[in-house]
Amino acid sequence: MAFDGIVAKSIVYELNTCIIGGKINKIFEPNSNEIIVGIYSNGKNYALDICIDSSNCRLNLTTHSKPNPINAPSFCMLLRKHLIGFKIVSVNTVDLERIVTIKLEGYNELNDLISKTLIIELMGKHSNIILLNESNRIIDSLRHFDSSSKSNRNIMPSFEYNYPTSEKKSLLKTNTFDEFYKIISDKLESNKIEDILCNSFTGISKEFIYYMLNKEVGNNERQNKWADRGVRPYIDNINKLQILYNNIKAILNNINTNKVSPEETLNEKNKSDFVLKLSPKESNLSINYFIDDFYYNKELNDTFINYKNTISKLLLSNLNKNKKKLNNITFKINECSRMDLYKLYGELITANLYRIKDENQSEIELENYYDNNKPIIIPLDNSKTPSYNAKMYFKKYNKLKTALSIVEKQKEKIIQELNYIESIIYTLESSETISDLDEIYEEISETVLTKDRSYKAKQISTKRKQLKKKVKDKTWIPIEYNIEGFKILIGKNNKQNDYLTCKSAKSNDLWFHTKDIHGSHLIIKTEGKDVPYEFLEKCASLASYYSTASNSSNVPVDYCFIKYVKKPKNSKPGMVIYTNNKTINVKPENI
Repeated sequence: MAFDGIVAKSIVYELNTCIIGGKINKIFEPNSNEIIVGIYSNGKNYALDICIDSSNCRLNLTTHSKPNPINAPSFCMLLRKHLIGFKIVSVNTVDLERIVTIKLEGYNELNDLISKTLIIELMGKHSNIILLNESNRIIDSLRHFDSSSKSNRNIMPSFEYNYPTSEKKSLLKTNTFDEFYKIISDKLESNKIEDILCNSFTGISKEFIYYMLNKEVGNNERQNKWADRGVRPYIDNINKLQILYNNIKAILNNINTNKVSPEETLNEKNKSDFVLKLSPKESNLSINYFIDDFYYNKELNDTFINYKNTISKLLLSNLNKNKKKLNNITFKINECSRMDLYKLYGELITANLYRIKDENQSEIELENYYDNNKPIIIPLDNSKTPSYNAKMYFKKYNKLKTALSIVEKQKEKIIQELNYIESIIYTLESSETISDLDEIYEEISETVLTKDRSYKAKQISTKRKQLKKKVKDKTWIPIEYNIEGFKILIGKNNKQNDYLTCKSAKSNDLWFHTKDIHGSHLIIKTEGKDVPYEFLEKCASLASYYSTASNSSNVPVDYCFIKYVKKPKNSKPGMVIYTNNKTINVKPENI
């Protein structure tokens, strides 16, 4: 359910039960779209979160801490100057519009009682936070608009504040069913009911209508009948339309009571959402704190996805660059495969100079004494002498011979780089938290992106930079299992794999890794005890589960004692060599 007029009205009703008469004692701006206002009221501290982000605009009390910038932005400083110490007199909305008005009173420098107004407009990309003086003139706003920006209002300091103009819509709360039906009846044949209601009445979102529709009709019937045709079959029956109207009115009539509570659900796109329904509230601020948790988790998930996609783009870009290099090198190696032929041409021409009398030949046929004197046709440059042609073939041979030794080393190096990037992509796909992503970003900043400084600037936010610095000093926290008296540790990424294998594990601990397949290092802390073969199979199955072969049915897993695992000098994170190993073929399973 979107943060529509119904939700806004419910939030404001709850705010009126707790922050009226409270004093503002703190204000900070975590980011360019959000203001947090600290309020002390009735012996309790509250934090009012005002967010005007286009996709997550809202107003609610919050319990989640957010970063307070060291240097406060200018609008935050202005709010502190004008509102710290002021008392909240009232919090209101205009009908079901998403415009919240907070009236405040306080004393100025001359100890005169004055009033100010904080306007919160929650209208998607047009959202704003505006501070007004007693004369209804704008002191300042978080976003500025004027006529030059194609706005129908001037939201600039010193201008008089005007409420935004909108399409003329009815207030459903005041309508009878006959009036309701009269407004929508002529549109039923050509439009979906959710579009009709949203365009005709104030404060109602499409998500709210979807919930009302699903409430009366079973999921199977709805999917079968309405999947491709909208919801018009539902409203063909005027009795069902009456039920829809009554359900909506029941919610609207109880907004300012304790009979409406939130509930998490799935929307029509099968994504996490919420609805307001008729039922007793669990607490006086249940809607506020539900909205707080819902949007906090949503923003956390969005941040995680965006951060992960950004890292993925960096890795894929480097992967594609290395693949192009590998293709060029492979082409060069194929070209070098002709070097022996050039050497043969040079030798045959040199051995048969006495036979070549016509110097203007473009080719010559000679006997190949390396192949039972079979005839071979050799191309010649007819503008050069035969001896010069032989010399040029020897030069090509020597050039390609030198190039071959170089490109073979380059090919080996690029293949190692590709394998390493693919191992990071595996850890990225299996990452679950922002902390996991920070560790991966730190690793690629030191390895993959070292030569490409342009990527160093592509950090997601200041918070990401701060988290990245903290990762270096923190203790690695691997995946841990305790089974049958043994501790099992599994690395989440290449750096954790190095830490477990090269620093944490002891020489008599057992090490597992999928054979020639990207995956995590698994360590069994043996503590000097013998490990049964059945348990080794379980651990091998677990090691294969934490690999790119987790969906396979038969995976080879190598294992050996840690003392046989070595890390080559200057090798990439997670890269090791090992000896004295044994192999078990298992089916990947999580324990």
